Amino acid sequence: MFLAAQPNIDPILDLINTWIHMGQALVGSIGALAFIFAFIWKITAVESKSALAAKQWISRIVVGTIGVEVASSLVGILTSSVPSH
Repeated sequence: MFLAAQPNIDPILDLINTWIHMGQALVGSIGALAFIFAFIWKITAVESKSALAAKQWISRIVVGTIGVEVASSLVGILTSSVPSH
């Protein structure tokens, strides 16, 4: 009896996609702001040690942003592999 009924998972997929888009927007805006601050820090750094730290932060920000994009792509692939009916 329970096997015959196909659950409708479209609302769940819509919720997941909404959270993915909100997460991407949040990471994108915070990442852009952090990138700008780290770049200004690198330009205005007097000591070479401080400039090196700013370069490391810029690298972390870029890798983190790319990681979020890859993770959202993987979630999109996983959610599209689930049959919707």
